[in-house]
Amino acid sequence: MDRELMLDVDQANEIKLAARRAGATNADLKKLSEGGMFARILPVLRGMADVASAIIDCDADPLVLEGYKVEEHIKGGQFEWDPAKVELYLSEEQKSGVVEGNILREELKKKTVLNANVLDYLIDHPHLIPEEWRKGNIVFFWGTTYCYSADQLLVRCLVWGSDGWRKGYRWLNQNWDSDSPAAVLAN
Repeated sequence: MDRELMLDVDQANEIKLAARRAGATNADLKKLSEGGMFARILPVLRGMADVASAIIDCDADPLVLEGYKVEEHIKGGQFEWDPAKVELYLSEEQKSGVVEGNILREELKKKTVLNANVLDYLIDHPHLIPEEWRKGNIVFFWGTTYCYSADQLLVRCLVWGSDGWRKGYRWLNQNWDSDSPAAVLAN
């Protein structure tokens, strides 16, 4: 049986004093209580996650799928993971219908797309994936393109399902709609 959380006056005061010592504001405490923020911090409180910065080596060679080769890998240096630095991009065609993947790839060359190293890091640290990414169910990492044969290219993605986050991919010759955003650096 789940125990109901009972916050008494003394505990509330402890939280208030700790927040004050850390320099937190009322706005910070409000943000902590909104959306999934507390759920993202809870693993740190329980010792299951580290507070250290998440540095992703976007210059490293990406994971290569068996039977595939890397067609293109856009390096991105040492990237400190911060969801506020990332946006989910949709082309105008995606917003109003569909766009073929090869056409979308050309459009995304004007954006700073995240590569598959970020995807693999997030799969290993799913508590860092923003809750709002679940909305579309799929997030693509266009900075790494794989080739199966001379004309069969694909991009890997994060897929949200009932069992949590998993890896996936889509062929570039397929259509991409509003549920298929690209992870790009925010402007």
